[in-house]
Amino acid sequence: MSGAPRRRVTVRRIVAALVAVVVVVAIAGAVWLAIPQQVLPEADAALIPSASVAVEQDDGNITFVPTGGADVGLILYPGGKVPAKAYAPTARLIADRGYLVVVVSMPFNFAVLDVDAASRVIAARPEIQTWAVGGHSLGGAMAGQYVAAHPDAVEGLVLWAAYSAADVSRTGVAAAVVYGTLDTGAARFVSPDSLELLPANQTITAIDGGNHANFGAYAGQPNDPLPTIPREQQQQEAADATVELLERVEAAR
Repeated sequence: MSGAPRRRVTVRRIVAALVAVVVVVAIAGAVWLAIPQQVLPEADAALIPSASVAVEQDDGNITFVPTGGADVGLILYPGGKVPAKAYAPTARLIADRGYLVVVVSMPFNFAVLDVDAASRVIAARPEIQTWAVGGHSLGGAMAGQYVAAHPDAVEGLVLWAAYSAADVSRTGVAAAVVYGTLDTGAARFVSPDSLELLPANQTITAIDGGNHANFGAYAGQPNDPLPTIPREQQQQEAADATVELLERVEAAR
């Protein structure tokens, strides 16, 4: 065999090997994306109705309804790969304060695949006069995108460990950024570039010792620092900051 045919055979083998590597990496990536985060047991405990909060589940969405009624509602978009029920404990804390909360189930647990989900929730709850939308991580970013596309649909935006994926600075919505100080993305959430995308009437709440995952009740990301406060404390502080936003929205009606 001459040198040229040998070179051609070698090139074909190299190309075939590279293609095989790409295919394996793509399959591994698809498998990783398809596997949701592990939800912790306290999420199921938060789904049990009580005298103060009823719990409704429909098509994966989870709605916490104060039994005393509510005029203001909050729609929450989950973080990437995180099932909706992981946010049940924090949502329940907010509902206990008299606000209807709907945690939306997303296709394949990615809010980017159904940014307009809030519109269906709003249409299904005509008794709620005023709405806010928010979310955790990717869910918060997509909530910001929803506000940009539907500026008249909601009066508030809450970002848990997130920044808006769109410029909503001229919408007039009340905005709140809530994050854990140990979150590796903390600097991005409150950077000038991120805050400039929000209206001037924004509030910022730093949860000292909180991390990224503990806004919900799931196993968490491997690169997320360990928190120095209990998960329950972070969720309570997140709920308090969110309720403060909802109170502002309610007072401005």
